[in-house]
Amino acid sequence: MGRGLFCAPLLLLVACGSDETGDTGQLRHGADGGDRSPAPGEEDTGQDQDGVDGGLEVSRPIAELEPGEPLSGGETTNTLLLGANAFTRPAANLDAESERSFFTGNSFFNQSWVEAPSSTEARDGLGPTFNARSCSGCHFKDGRGQPFDSQGNGLGLLIRLSVPGQGAHGGPLADERYGGQLQDRAITGVTPEGAVHIEYAELPGSYDDGEPYSLRQPTYRIEAPAFGALPDDLRMSPRVAPAVIGMGLLEAIEDSRLAELADPDDADRDGISGRLNRVWDVQLEAMAVGRFGWKAEQPTVLQQSAGAFLGDMGITSRLFPSNNCPAPQLDCASAPSAGEPEIEDDTLDKVGLYTATLAVPVRRDSDDPAVLRGKLLFGETGCVDCHTPSHTTGESSIEALSGQLIWPYTDLLLHDMGEALSDGRPSFDAEGAEWRTPPLWGIGLIEDVNDHLFLLHDGRARGFAEAILWHGGEGEASAEAFRALDAEDRAALIRFLESL
Repeated sequence: MGRGLFCAPLLLLVACGSDETGDTGQLRHGADGGDRSPAPGEEDTGQDQDGVDGGLEVSRPIAELEPGEPLSGGETTNTLLLGANAFTRPAANLDAESERSFFTGNSFFNQSWVEAPSSTEARDGLGPTFNARSCSGCHFKDGRGQPFDSQGNGLGLLIRLSVPGQGAHGGPLADERYGGQLQDRAITGVTPEGAVHIEYAELPGSYDDGEPYSLRQPTYRIEAPAFGALPDDLRMSPRVAPAVIGMGLLEAIEDSRLAELADPDDADRDGISGRLNRVWDVQLEAMAVGRFGWKAEQPTVLQQSAGAFLGDMGITSRLFPSNNCPAPQLDCASAPSAGEPEIEDDTLDKVGLYTATLAVPVRRDSDDPAVLRGKLLFGETGCVDCHTPSHTTGESSIEALSGQLIWPYTDLLLHDMGEALSDGRPSFDAEGAEWRTPPLWGIGLIEDVNDHLFLLHDGRARGFAEAILWHGGEGEASAEAFRALDAEDRAALIRFLESL
């Protein structure tokens, strides 16, 4: 499945930000996380706010900046607002009517839902059991959740559950007492299912040049299960809520493009064997290509949204009309409802449009020589074999998303990431060690938006380097190549990721 390098190397000697280069027009990170040039009268020290030395000499081959590359979302790209609110803008080319629906969807995404019955009829129906009171409770500022700390604090991580066997249409088989997702919160008069406890062990290692590092390995335990002992063969899959930008663009990538990238039998013998996940499409009542979720378990933005309303907040919809109340949970089953379904069709559609049209932010410093050096290394270490840089979208029901050249750095395929990252929980065609390649656009702004940089499906990685080093299976060769880089090249590759 090798796709070759996506960049042409150039050999330059550049002192970034030095007097010798003149005014390059490079933007620098401001204190608010946004980009800025030095203010009048302010000394340009050549040192970025994030600690990356803008004066670092780059005397090694670098990549070219490709046409359109800084606009990660094509014409939809957010070029107006960076920093802490970088993920909150609508697609820049959205028509006026769709933009009105976007802001209505934004309201229902961000405001808390309440127990039924309530005078707030448009927002009642929370629970009976749930993980969060709002979509933004996990996707704060449309960004990324984080794992709990040792005291159980934090929001944005959930635990999927199943037992051996297959459920309807080949999906996971839910546990008969606790269902398919642990609900650690509940409305008045209903008992939460249990609590999650996480412990971390440090795994020391070192790069080839001798510099040490440490990876943290999580262990998960469900405490105080309320409805009887957990089965010995219970499968648990921790999931951190990802950022929700650019989802409609990913949905608009044609199935044929993804099939073209797939190589399930590794026919070209390059060690990369990406596979499509075939999942159940509730609206079509047929199997379809999965695109969303950590294992590509949902086929459309709307179904992903409706699944989160039910699984995370306990709110029924036309797609998922039944509450998640396993047989032993009698209080759950008898709790009051806000109607059938609890979220109105028009509201669900507007939330779906909102999540489909959240704009991807513009790249920062994409023409900086250190970034371009990192881009070259991203190709040479094999990262692009799964993190496919660009696609052109097909036709979308949202006109603004059609025919866009986008740069998400994903193939949306399943890849074996090794036993160290396996959750041991198959889902449709995805095996325990297989995960969908996550898009990387916007990843350099997560720390600005969400005040953390916990990466991978469960947030175990404390930054870019740890995330790379955890790669096993099909990603192991890239991890080893990164480990073999010297400090300057490791910093350049990370600088590239920070620019996305």
